[in-house]
Amino acid sequence: MCAKVLVVEDEEALRQLLSYNLSKEGFTVALSGDGDEALVALDEEKPDLVLLDWMLPNVSGVEICRQLRARSETRDIPVIMLTARGEEEDRIRGLEQGADDYVTKPFSMSELVARMRAVLRRTRPTLAGDVASFADILLDRETRRVRRAGRDVHLGPTEFRLLDVLIQRPGRVFSREQLLDRVWGTDVYVEIRTVDVHVGRLRKALNRRGEVDPIRTVRASGYALDETYVGA
Repeated sequence: MCAKVLVVEDEEALRQLLSYNLSKEGFTVALSGDGDEALVALDEEKPDLVLLDWMLPNVSGVEICRQLRARSETRDIPVIMLTARGEEEDRIRGLEQGADDYVTKPFSMSELVARMRAVLRRTRPTLAGDVASFADILLDRETRRVRRAGRDVHLGPTEFRLLDVLIQRPGRVFSREQLLDRVWGTDVYVEIRTVDVHVGRLRKALNRRGEVDPIRTVRASGYALDETYVGA
């Protein structure tokens, strides 16, 4: 199950950037541009987590957090504050109003997603998941599901493990021997050409007609997820 995240951010460019990147990470994203709009959205549907900007027009992020904690139906929704304020007293104020975590701008998406998953593991453990992504490919280790561009990709167990190895280090070239060790294990004898067969199966499952093949073959070396690939 995907976690539903409400992003409350008045800066349009950042709002859209968050929406794009969090969707790639497997979250279902709803957007609000100010405090009043956020309160309406919260009344209509409860998210699993709120990313809340401190400085908002109309109703401040701190006030929204206070209202969430004051209402029985929303008091258990985890909140991460996003703000340019970095001083200790401001962080303490946000946490005192009920925020679960505090991320100071500018921040990296990888840090933010890690913080989100950490909060969800504490508060919504069934939704935290163990997900890896690359461009429009999403791999969920808990459900053993893979999606590309929003559609399900059906993989066998070996192809799933192979993709899991490649997706952990986009751009890195893995030799066939390294893939044998990581996918089949060191205690099993498998011929080198078996790697090529399963890479072919993985390609066939991932790629529909007209889509860019994200798997790069490096002559005499091995395979990599192409780090220049940005999706179709």
